[in-house]
Amino acid sequence: MPPRTTSGTTLNEEPNMPAKKPSKTSASPAPTSPELSLISSLADILNNTGLSEIELEQKGVRVRVSKGVAAVAHAMPQVVHAPAAAPAAAAAPAAPATAAAAADSPGAVKSPMVGTAYLAAAPGAAPFVTVGAQVKQGQTLLIIEAMKTMNQIPAPKSGTVTSILVENGQPVEFGEALMVIE
Repeated sequence: MPPRTTSGTTLNEEPNMPAKKPSKTSASPAPTSPELSLISSLADILNNTGLSEIELEQKGVRVRVSKGVAAVAHAMPQVVHAPAAAPAAAAAPAAPATAAAAADSPGAVKSPMVGTAYLAAAPGAAPFVTVGAQVKQGQTLLIIEAMKTMNQIPAPKSGTVTSILVENGQPVEFGEALMVIE
């Protein structure tokens, strides 16, 4: 049967002809399209893994799926004051004052870079130095990891380690006091 035309538009009545693809300007694409299937799969991966963003590039097509995350929740720790903790709270300000005084001492060893401080060569290994240990000039005090590179921090002078001001695995800033050698 020949196609029938109406107002210049050809209508296919043959059952074995493929359906026309919807135009890109249509309001809602078919829910079974490969693009929506891919986006749905990526969204499921985000929800199952706890990631906040995922990006995939295949054959020159890049798809990024992300979900909104409130970064403020991570940046603002909550402090709860309880009446029973009053004696502990009174002792707490003394510790930062002591650390600040130690950081200003002439024997303070300051961080030469931004990174993560490690007090031992490997997890579970003995620390390079402990409080009260005698160190010689050039002896390794700790390691700072910066850009996946382990940088040994040597003792600037010989003496006794009087305090260690950082924890193992703690992020450190440039110029931050790491320990004090007297």
